[in-house]
Amino acid sequence: METQSEAEPYKITRKQVRAVVERFRVEDGRKFRLTDFDPGDTAGHLMSKKQARGLLDVGVQNLADAQEKLYAQNRWSVLCVFQAMDAAGKDGTIKHVMSGVNPQGVQVTSFKQPGPEDLDHDFMWRIWRALPERGRIGIFNRSHYEEVLVARVHPEIIEKQRLPPELVRKRIWKQRLASIAAIEEYLAGQGTLILKFFLHLSKEEQKRRVLDRLDEPTKNWKFNPSDLSERGYWDEYMAAYAAAIAATAAPHAPWFVVPADNKWFTRLVVVAAINDALGRLGLAYPTVGKDQMAALAAARATLTGEG
Repeated sequence: METQSEAEPYKITRKQVRAVVERFRVEDGRKFRLTDFDPGDTAGHLMSKKQARGLLDVGVQNLADAQEKLYAQNRWSVLCVFQAMDAAGKDGTIKHVMSGVNPQGVQVTSFKQPGPEDLDHDFMWRIWRALPERGRIGIFNRSHYEEVLVARVHPEIIEKQRLPPELVRKRIWKQRLASIAAIEEYLAGQGTLILKFFLHLSKEEQKRRVLDRLDEPTKNWKFNPSDLSERGYWDEYMAAYAAAIAATAAPHAPWFVVPADNKWFTRLVVVAAINDALGRLGLAYPTVGKDQMAALAAARATLTGEG
């Protein structure tokens, strides 16, 4: 992820970076337990806070460099999925991690409640339309997983989706998760790098952040009364997240259960995971052939000959 010269000021090794990423990566859901992950974890034994902050700065720049190569090579697309409870810091993480990236190479899609047109199609229809093309990074701020999270916690949502009654059975969640896993496998086989991030916030830290929104006038606009009502379903949401991650984690579409109680560490893990994955793609600027080199030489001669 980092070059030797970049790493020296913070004495960070590639092995340390990968150890942090691997700590939170989930590729096989068969033994996955959400309770095994601590929302307050900062991997203190793997690197110091000073090293972590230095790595975050380096990582943002490295991501910008990798995105330029991704765009120039035009072979891969990247899909980053962000899911979390309210106040976990999705917006801030996306903003910070992508702060150095060329806006032309990134598209952010926030999925709200489906509209009338969406409800006239299958639950993945609006997702297909928002997928990033080759050479671009797509960010899903909430995603298709809402259909197995919010809809699972609030089954009345399914009633509004105009499905034939005989298809609305208890197995619907297992079927939807299987469909998502199959679609992600298909996309991975077509050149889409899929990285899924669950920003794992504790209930106690959510309470502190919501109170901060109430107490700070400049943050009042962030408060939504529904946030409190959804908080009442905390255990149901955690169960839904655990089921979703367990059913869809795969080597080609890994989940990262990112501790979210400390925003600086959340951002570090996300940028490190993205850079680590991009580093495995062999990204490079396209080579220039003889004909193009000759055209470049001719252009230079024309320009320098203008006097």
